[in-house]
Amino acid sequence: MPEWLSSAVFYEIYPQSFKDTNDDGIGDLQGIIEKLDYVAELGCNALWINPCFDSPFKDAGYDVRDYKKVAPRYGTNDDLVRLFDTAHEKGIRVLLDLVPGHTSDQHAWFRESCRDEPNEYSGRYVWTSNAFEGIRDHPYISGMADRAGSYMLNFFASQPALNYGWLDRDQKWMSAPDSEEAVATREAMKDVMRFWLDLGCDGFRVDMADSLVKNDDENKTATAQIWRNVRDMLDREYPEAAMVSEWSNPYQAVNGGRFHMDFYLDHWHNGYNTLLRDYECNKTDNSFFRAEGNGDISRFLRDYLPKYEAVKDNGYISMLTCNHDTPRPARTLDRDELKLVFAFLLTMPGVPFLYYGDEIGMRYLDVRTKEGGYHRTGSRTPMQWDRSVNAGFSGCEEKDLYLPVDKSPDAPDVQTMMEQEDSLWHAVQDLIRIRKQYPELQADGPWLPLNRQGHYTFYQRGTMIIGINPSKETVSLSADLSRYVPVYSIGNVYKGERAVRLEKSSLIILRKTEEGGI
Repeated sequence: MPEWLSSAVFYEIYPQSFKDTNDDGIGDLQGIIEKLDYVAELGCNALWINPCFDSPFKDAGYDVRDYKKVAPRYGTNDDLVRLFDTAHEKGIRVLLDLVPGHTSDQHAWFRESCRDEPNEYSGRYVWTSNAFEGIRDHPYISGMADRAGSYMLNFFASQPALNYGWLDRDQKWMSAPDSEEAVATREAMKDVMRFWLDLGCDGFRVDMADSLVKNDDENKTATAQIWRNVRDMLDREYPEAAMVSEWSNPYQAVNGGRFHMDFYLDHWHNGYNTLLRDYECNKTDNSFFRAEGNGDISRFLRDYLPKYEAVKDNGYISMLTCNHDTPRPARTLDRDELKLVFAFLLTMPGVPFLYYGDEIGMRYLDVRTKEGGYHRTGSRTPMQWDRSVNAGFSGCEEKDLYLPVDKSPDAPDVQTMMEQEDSLWHAVQDLIRIRKQYPELQADGPWLPLNRQGHYTFYQRGTMIIGINPSKETVSLSADLSRYVPVYSIGNVYKGERAVRLEKSSLIILRKTEEGGI
């Protein structure tokens, strides 16, 4: 396990929308380099950069045309290496986004696999035996190549599925997971990883990590075996490199596939969903962090607690404020509610991820789809840096922007937030600083919930106690707190020797000064 993960706080950057330095309306690598001091000032010490490889951008870069080439609109390979080097000088690690399950239909591998004559790439993708044979229960395309076969899709029509084999096989064209062609695909992806790791990358976020072996069993054992093989390679050759999976099943991803981290994604009815986006599952919004409604921490704990206990010795569950696929939390939560969200995510175990702009409360915008974003596009709009033209994102004409900026009179921006002492930005900065200051609040620190239900939560992290009350009511915890001192608070709180009381929308972090207490 890379030791640096214990104190890591990640910042996710959507490169198209972060900072444009050549005024073409699209963010670029130089823009990220110029804003690394900002990332460091906020307190984040690691980056996850969404796909920046060469692509036709039918799916915003998740349709890779060349894994070993930076997309020209972002810069060059040399620019990315310079980003690695500059980030490392500032104590910041960098993860790239790896898309192992499919490529663009413009990738050289796929074009070769489309040839009627057999070649080394004929088995790189999933193909049937003839053009009139489909793939049961899976999307596929026929009649688009000289090759007599239908090819499987992983997602959009432009994303043919790479071949890692089939666990349950009933057709001659289905490869086994240990077949020569399936192993060749795995090794090709390891070659891509080595290429970037050798140039200074610190690891990868893995897209759709559970999607590799088709007809896998319910535990994804064949897919997990592939990732164990990859982890063995990393442990031998790049022991400080880290991997986080888009899987949202830590039993399979961490315990099975040996990922260092697994994202706790916003899936309907899971614990994370009940915290911020309960409105996606129900007619009424009973999200835990909404002051209005009937939030209850028990819904989160029922899902999270067994997962945490199962994997805490093997890896981390990573909670995030948002990502490029998820509505921003400011869609439904106000500034005070957002402060408590950050307080929770930054004082829980595991490795936290902050999505660019969430630290200032950027809003989800109702904008037209862009590059396959559809409903996700509203969370991908340009970073709002200041009160200048295009919110400081770009000096281009407004019509040339990758996506429109928030033009509301009260649209949040970094400059304004940094000028206001009680802003969300300063609260996030304070909470990251406190997490770094006290190892017990970091990824490996012990965690124990002190209440199992209610529209509030108290939990213990070693000698620290955290109390968060998102509700409109006053709540309290009775215990021997005579040796505890306040470290940080939000809102109106009272701490006595036998109890702590939190009024509406409040937080307290307590630290034990010597042995004793509950």
